[in-house]
Amino acid sequence: MPVISNGEKTLKPMDERIPKIIVITGAESTGKTVLAEQLANYYQVPFYPEYAREYISGLDRDYTFQDIETIAKKQVEQYNEAVGLPHQFVFFDTWLIITKVWFEVVYKTCPEWVVNKIRLAKIAGFILNDLDIPWIPDPVRENGGENRSKLQKIYRQNLDFFGFKYQVNNGIGKDRLNNAVRIIEDSFL
Repeated sequence: MPVISNGEKTLKPMDERIPKIIVITGAESTGKTVLAEQLANYYQVPFYPEYAREYISGLDRDYTFQDIETIAKKQVEQYNEAVGLPHQFVFFDTWLIITKVWFEVVYKTCPEWVVNKIRLAKIAGFILNDLDIPWIPDPVRENGGENRSKLQKIYRQNLDFFGFKYQVNNGIGKDRLNNAVRIIEDSFL
């Protein structure tokens, strides 16, 4: 279920088309969660928190291939729910591209159905958060240091490969939010 936020800006009423889905993506510890919530507050629309973090945090064992597949299925379910919401935008804190890369990096393969779901998705745009804020370790993060930079490059390559519209977002604190709003209004409206 998406989180609905009360925020600062009211948009014109949504017409009959599906909402514009905007995904916040990037390597670990680039402020995706904070930005997704800030943008939802700003535009007064729903956002979907990162499901993988919630799921992995609830395990009392190491994750498996099947766990990642469960996460991917939930992300598809959330997407399907989001396209029916009566809002101009819906924000996602991460999405299937990160899950696809996770499959490939850890297991050297990805289920074809995941790739097909990515190809069929109607995403208005991706905001690729830059690496300009420091990596902060926590129990579910695995990829600081050089791996963080490598993964960032892989995410960008995937966005290019699938032909998704995206912009790189940077800045510290309020600047990161302001830059993201500018990206949305200049590139995704």
